[in-house]
Amino acid sequence: MSRRLVASTISVVLVALLALGCSSPAPAPTPTKAPAAPTKAAEPAKAAEPTKPAATTPAATKPTEPTPAPTAVPKTTEFPTKGRSITFIVPWGAGGPNDVGTRILSPILEKGLGVPVQVVNKAGAGGQVGMTEVALAKPDGYTLGAAALESTISAYLDEERKAAFDRKSLVPLALHVIDPAVIAVKADSPYRTVKDLVDAAKAKPNTIKAAIAGILGDDHQGFLKFQKAAGTQMSMVQFDSAAVAVTSLLGGHVDVDFGNVSEFPAHVKAGSIRVLAIMDPQENKFLPGVPTLESQGIRVYNASSRGVAVAAGTPKDVVDILARAIQQAMQSEEHVKKMDELFLTPRYMNPEQFATYWDQVEAEMKPVIAEFRASEKK
Repeated sequence: MSRRLVASTISVVLVALLALGCSSPAPAPTPTKAPAAPTKAAEPAKAAEPTKPAATTPAATKPTEPTPAPTAVPKTTEFPTKGRSITFIVPWGAGGPNDVGTRILSPILEKGLGVPVQVVNKAGAGGQVGMTEVALAKPDGYTLGAAALESTISAYLDEERKAAFDRKSLVPLALHVIDPAVIAVKADSPYRTVKDLVDAAKAKPNTIKAAIAGILGDDHQGFLKFQKAAGTQMSMVQFDSAAVAVTSLLGGHVDVDFGNVSEFPAHVKAGSIRVLAIMDPQENKFLPGVPTLESQGIRVYNASSRGVAVAAGTPKDVVDILARAIQQAMQSEEHVKKMDELFLTPRYMNPEQFATYWDQVEAEMKPVIAEFRASEKK
């Protein structure tokens, strides 16, 4: 009996131990040790870590960027391609100050870029024809536009002109010239001062013919500002270029020309034209002795802002290459000398500065254009 009791007792103990083995929580800590296991296992892999930087470079982590995985030598460093010409469009006729300034800049720019730079005149619609071609050109940097800023802006601000481009269609490269506006008459004109002109215009409204180059361009803007400030009513005659406007004045076809400083010093020296006023806060070195319009009682300022633009979408590095080349060309002794000889005042602005200036000029022009169009509907 005692042996059977012992055997029974042992059996009970074994069954209990087996039950405890199945239900005991003792093995539970094993899952908590699992995360630690990889760290120990991963330690030998440290020898392979040099390959990790390649997986964390911007090219690998940002595959959706516009220029993913840039190569060591960006493709655009090849710009401009040797032997390929750059077309420089002037949206005005030949011989005007915008055309002349561009033709001074282009051969020096050509040397700096190492490729031909061909100036092409595309006159029409107050500069709109040429700038449309620039805006619609392939955005690769091989088509530049000589942007007479005020004319370019008016083309897309004036709804009646139905321009095929707007501000977003163009990228400013650089400002090139600031040319103050002037009021000029023939040397034998009866108008010797601004007061003479104003008095005559008020005495016989719409009989004095005033020349401008381009509808709602800088000349037209100056004309409109003057008319409003002086209270005059003159008859406007529009030409496609400043050179033709000056020729018309010399031929006696118009009585007064609203142009820019650079157009007149040679004629003043020759004794064929008299400049009555400069629409700038200060007198100009190219027209010594000519008073400002402000000093004659009419506070109106106006100027032609001339720069260079390309089509929107042109790669930024191409824009930067062109802007630097323009700056270097403008700083050359050759450029400075020739601009001075032709009475042009260079002023450089980089793409960012020119864009800000562009927007400022646009803001000033909006009300003038709106008022002009509203007056036409009356």
